[in-house]
Amino acid sequence: MASIQNDIRLDAPAHAVWDAVRDFGALHQRLVPGFVTACTRDGDARIVTFANGSVAREVLVDCDEARRRLVYAISNERLRHYSASVQVIAEDERKCRLVWIIDLLPNELAPYVQGQTKEAVAAMHRAFPPAT
Repeated sequence: MASIQNDIRLDAPAHAVWDAVRDFGALHQRLVPGFVTACTRDGDARIVTFANGSVAREVLVDCDEARRRLVYAISNERLRHYSASVQVIAEDERKCRLVWIIDLLPNELAPYVQGQTKEAVAAMHRAFPPAT
């Protein structure tokens, strides 16, 4: 099983980043605008449209307010297994880390998913720019 980990430092308070992460239906507006172009809720899931045109149905598995951790899963014809967690950790009052871990099968899709996560991380940095 491939495992992809992104440890992202953001120049924003943890509570502000967590508020965007936990807003499960507003991914395209608050956390990764531009990388995700549309996001609609469907019960406990969200239908996500990416800038490259691909669409995924992401199911909310858990949202732990105390630990600022959200878990979601994807199941489709290409992915036999896809589970991801996003956790926001305060570094100080104005900075935090976002730890995003993805476990997936088949392993052959890992390079594609890794490339997509790099674009998502860039979008996060645009969404939470350094204070001036």
